[in-house]
Amino acid sequence: MTNHTQGRMLLSHNFDIPDRSVPQLSRADFATLFIHGFTPHPTLLCRLIDHPHWIVEVLFPPQDYSPSQIGELCAAILATHRRSLSAQLPNILVLGGIKSTPPTSDSPTALQPGQWGVDVVETLSAVQFLAGIGWESAISDKPSNTVFKVEL
Repeated sequence: MTNHTQGRMLLSHNFDIPDRSVPQLSRADFATLFIHGFTPHPTLLCRLIDHPHWIVEVLFPPQDYSPSQIGELCAAILATHRRSLSAQLPNILVLGGIKSTPPTSDSPTALQPGQWGVDVVETLSAVQFLAGIGWESAISDKPSNTVFKVEL
């Protein structure tokens, strides 16, 4: 699944739009969006995974892409999709952090230490969402190369 020359990132979808002014994506649609969206980047491998929290696995060459660059691609892919459906574009956040604790399960799709867990967020207010999860305090003691935030 992974080797020492590949980075691994798992994506989840946090849909925080209570009025449903933007249609929610199913797990399969969320995965398909990124599988197709990464097509122009042949060194990025993307697939749907079977996990209760994580939806998409992205394998990438860290010598060519930083985790935040992958996050920027994720935000752009989601924004392009949303613009194709409607003029209304939600705030999009891509919040990533490197796992530094043991895995929470023995599932082969579980996030492993040294890999990136990334929440792809759609919300009406990025400011309120970040305040609600305590983003600034959560990352305040982490080295800057172990977290990233992309905001559209």
